[in-house]
Amino acid sequence: MDSDWEFAPHYFTADGWRMHYVDEGTGPPVVFVHGTPTWSYLWRHLLRGLSGSHRCIAVDHLGFGLSDKPPEADYTPAAHAERLGQVLEQLDVHDVTLVVHDYGGPIGLAWALSNLARVRRIVLMNTWLWSNEGNRAVESAHRLLSGPLGRFLYTRLNFSVRVLLPNAFADRTVLTQQVSRHYRQPFSSPQERIAPWVLARELINSNGWYASLWDQRERLTPVPMLILWGTADRLIGPAQLQRWRDEFPHAEIMELGGVGHFVPEEAPGDALSRIREFLGS
Repeated sequence: MDSDWEFAPHYFTADGWRMHYVDEGTGPPVVFVHGTPTWSYLWRHLLRGLSGSHRCIAVDHLGFGLSDKPPEADYTPAAHAERLGQVLEQLDVHDVTLVVHDYGGPIGLAWALSNLARVRRIVLMNTWLWSNEGNRAVESAHRLLSGPLGRFLYTRLNFSVRVLLPNAFADRTVLTQQVSRHYRQPFSSPQERIAPWVLARELINSNGWYASLWDQRERLTPVPMLILWGTADRLIGPAQLQRWRDEFPHAEIMELGGVGHFVPEEAPGDALSRIREFLGS
């Protein structure tokens, strides 16, 4: 790693494998939960900006980032949520501000629904919590990616990092060679690329689990919520934002024009300033 990643590593053993996490600063805890194919590197700007006043924790899911990547592990989102819970239980965090993005939404909010007494605030960035049944785009992608062709694309060609990730940026100038290298590096061999492929399949295969979480959504309504949304997202678009808006009318919403899927990469300054305001409210 180079100067773009200066955080001390910490490790936790879950299911016999090592999971990496960042634990920076002191104060009220802010827990960051990433999706695919990212890792805690996604949060670096927010970690730097908030760790002076808060305890910032960012966990790398098993199979991602600096965590172990055993080919035989359970990489379903429910399993990721279970392991996240193990880490946070060990760290004994309370009054948490939970910040989630992409697959981090269902994974992190599953933990929140099981630990509401520990959750102080929620920040959502371009994510979902409901079943993808009936979403034609997701169902078409699932048919393509869930079989042998999808496995080949993901494990042999590193499709998620080399194709999907850059195409999810509205402003590709942000995705410099250095940034790209940090996202490619954890997936340097086919054996290390199983987890992103599993999550591609689980967009549909875990529909029942997502639906079970969405059925509990009313339990989240007392929690202050901030939604930071890149409106130029080609993956999770305006219909998903509208669904959050309809179900959580109390949520504060900041729409970021010209910003794609990866809000912490394309609009770190806006995200940082708005989260600081939210933390102080």
